[in-house]
Amino acid sequence: MSDDKNAEAGAQTAGCSDCSRRNLIAATAVVGGAAGLGAAVPFALSFTPSERAKAAGAPVEADISALKPGEKMVVEWRGKPVWIIRRTPEMLASLKATDPLLADPESKRSEQPEYVKGDARSIKPEYLVCIGICTHLGCSPSDKLAPGAEGGMGADWHGGFLCPCHGSQFDLAGRVLKSMPAPDNLPIPPHKYLSDSKILIGEDSKGA
Repeated sequence: MSDDKNAEAGAQTAGCSDCSRRNLIAATAVVGGAAGLGAAVPFALSFTPSERAKAAGAPVEADISALKPGEKMVVEWRGKPVWIIRRTPEMLASLKATDPLLADPESKRSEQPEYVKGDARSIKPEYLVCIGICTHLGCSPSDKLAPGAEGGMGADWHGGFLCPCHGSQFDLAGRVLKSMPAPDNLPIPPHKYLSDSKILIGEDSKGA
C-alpha cells in the first residue's frame, strides 16, 4: 500500500507540475501577445495613408481667407514650416528700397520656382509663400515685420526677418542681406492657387 500511495502522490505532483508549466506558458503567451499587439497598433497607425502621404511630401492645402494684411500664418509641409504672409502696400513698396542691401536681389542663385521671379518672389504680390528655415544652419528666423524701431531693429530697417542663432537678416520677400552668415534667400516651395482663398503647397500647375 505504501508503494501505491507513493506512486499516487508522485503522479499528483507530476500532474501539478505539468499544470503549473501549462499555466505559465499560457500566461506568457497572453502577455507576449498583448505586448505584441500594443507594439503593433502604434506601428500600424504610423503608416496610415495620411501619414504616409505626409512623409512622402504630399501637397498641403492652406486656407488664407482669414489672413489680414500684415499678418502671417504657418503651415507644415514635408516637416518644414511654410510661411504665408499677406503683405501690405507699404511692405511691398519697401522691397525696392532694400534691393541695394541684398546679397541676391534677383534670387538668381536661390531656390524658387520659375514663376515667382521679381522683387515680390510670389505669384500674387500681396502674398509671400516661403519656407521659414534659414539657409545658414537651418534655424527658424523671427518676425521683424515692422520697420525701424517698431520692428526692434535699427532706424534703417525696412521690415523682414532676423535669424536669432547667427544674426542673418532677410527682407519681406525672404531675401538675405549682404555680409550675412546665410548664403541664400529663403526657399520658395512649389505652390498654386486653388481659389482666391486657398493655396496648395507642394504642387504647381506645371507639375499637376
